[in-house]
Amino acid sequence: MPSESRSNQPDIAQLGHPILRARAKTVDNILADECQNLIREMMTTVERAGGVGIAAPQIYKSLRIFIMCSKPNARYPNAPLMAPTAIINPEIIEASSELEKGWEGCLSVPSMRGFVPRHTRISIKYYDQQGKVQINVLEGFIARVFQHELDHLNGLTFIDRLTSPQDLVSESYWYQHISPQL
Repeated sequence: MPSESRSNQPDIAQLGHPILRARAKTVDNILADECQNLIREMMTTVERAGGVGIAAPQIYKSLRIFIMCSKPNARYPNAPLMAPTAIINPEIIEASSELEKGWEGCLSVPSMRGFVPRHTRISIKYYDQQGKVQINVLEGFIARVFQHELDHLNGLTFIDRLTSPQDLVSESYWYQHISPQL
């Protein structure tokens, strides 16, 4: 387990752990206490870690749930503000043909950043924390976060999406040389 564990916070699975390479299981009973408790745990974990999203496999649960909670922070100073949202059994219904590269980091791949191509606009379907179907269109950074977290549910990390090894840099290099230009 990682040494960055904090009290009352589950460890975050790190690149190399098999759970990050497995397809997560569909959630059958969203309203069950187990599922609701997991959602609360994930919201706490991502807040403490300073992320803009976290997927259940990242806290060692093979379930198709992730949290999106974009807000400006040290890791993503230009992130738009959105309420923390549980995304359950998500799918992309339609994706734009236009791809745009953007810098991504990951709580499971610490100290690295990748310049990752993602669809600029996606139509999505998912269940919310109350078990209601939601259909929405996402663009820009929020669409990027959704795609990044959905990859976790399918056993992928942002590294799998890189088009070139040169698109992977250390986070310290990113902060010193790339971030100031954004």
